[in-house]
Amino acid sequence: MLSKYVVVGNRVELQAVKRLNLNEERSLEERKVYTTKVYDIVSDERIELLMPMEQTKLILLPVDGEYELCFYTDNGLYQCLAKVVDRYRDNNIYVLALDLTTNLRKYQRREFYRFSCALEMNSRELLKEEIDALNHSRNSLQPELPLKRSVIVDISGGGLRFVSNLEYEKGSMILCNYNLVVDGEQKHYSLVGKVLSVYELENRPGVYEHRVQYVNMDVDDREEIIKYIFNEERKSRHKEKGM
Repeated sequence: MLSKYVVVGNRVELQAVKRLNLNEERSLEERKVYTTKVYDIVSDERIELLMPMEQTKLILLPVDGEYELCFYTDNGLYQCLAKVVDRYRDNNIYVLALDLTTNLRKYQRREFYRFSCALEMNSRELLKEEIDALNHSRNSLQPELPLKRSVIVDISGGGLRFVSNLEYEKGSMILCNYNLVVDGEQKHYSLVGKVLSVYELENRPGVYEHRVQYVNMDVDDREEIIKYIFNEERKSRHKEKGM
């Protein structure tokens, strides 16, 4: 079944499997997502992936580590669980071998697709009175307050990840302002999000990466963002085919 839907070169995302552990402090949203590509399909039970990298650094995922895999294919997104069984080098290419531990299935939760990008965003922390109003389903955002520039590095219908010289506290509520081109028109979004995680980038001191989940999001805004992501993914696939 694997070879029926997945081909060499397909983009794939890996995320460590969440274990139910009362001492686990990290939430599902905070788990690191790695992006790589399919290197080879050995059988319907085993797949080889290029070892993921960040900047120029190889990410050595542990043998016996269990991961959720999400494959970006021409027929949509497919998901399964897999375990790392080996790591090796093949002609100077670093490879991960994984055995599938579940069947491949169509991925239906479209709002959580993450699209890598580089989009300008302006943000600020919400005032206490704005948060209080938000908790009572009232909109009292103050648009005249100053905003700080940042850059979105991936986006989904459920949230976004951005980098900034400003470090927000984990758990803080922030206003995120950015523009997207949807159906040929530029649209402005002013959305509230909760900071789920923040850390300083190793290779860029003073620059902080934040992962944010939208709060009280309008359904129409979510659908427009999902449409934007699918349109951009389609454009990317067409460009890759044309190369």
